[in-house]
Amino acid sequence: MSRLRAGLWWWLLLALTPIALPQALWTRRTALRLPEASGAQSGVVGVERVGEPLRLLLIGESTVAGVGVEAQETALAGQLARALSARLGHPVAWRACGENGITAGEACERLLPLALSEPADLVLLVFGVNDTTHLSSLSRWEGALRALSQRMAAHGCRVVFTGVPPIQHFSALPWLLRRLLGLRAGLLDSELRRISVQERAQYARLDLQFADDYLARDGYHPSALGYRVWGEGLAELITRSA
Repeated sequence: MSRLRAGLWWWLLLALTPIALPQALWTRRTALRLPEASGAQSGVVGVERVGEPLRLLLIGESTVAGVGVEAQETALAGQLARALSARLGHPVAWRACGENGITAGEACERLLPLALSEPADLVLLVFGVNDTTHLSSLSRWEGALRALSQRMAAHGCRVVFTGVPPIQHFSALPWLLRRLLGLRAGLLDSELRRISVQERAQYARLDLQFADDYLARDGYHPSALGYRVWGEGLAELITRSA
């Protein structure tokens, strides 16, 4: 069914290319580009709590790199670590391996060596937006996700995938691009759900409002509030399934 839907999507894209392509080029030329979060890419939260720290690793695209906020402490890594520490009652040592603009396939080559340089207990894989906008094929998407999951599981990590963001809510994009890319993101997310089951990894849906105050000023990435709410939601799902 996913392959059929993917084929229909390509036909739709082809039909709308005369309208969508100029919009895509205009968006690429005029979009506000925010930097990655500066400062340390690792840290420990909840040091006042007793027990061995949970070693949390995030691998992914711009949200793992902290685009939209100034420091990783207020990005997804820091917010998730803080929420997990509060729920688990012990420290969390977090580490972020992210790169703005990277796809899952590229991460296998560029981020995995760094990610595997230190041990981790829990790994969160955050991909989908760039594979959507770069029009990654479903087979390449599947192969990359399986490679990431299997490599991390082989090193003793519990693997959690985040859901692909609903791009149809990204206010930085024109309406037609939002609809087209939102449909594509839904296809990738369906594949991600299936792969999560087969790889015995956890799928954590992205349950986040896309109101203005949840987005950074580029209308594309989360704000500090958006990251906090996202991190708290992930922590609830992760601890519920522990």
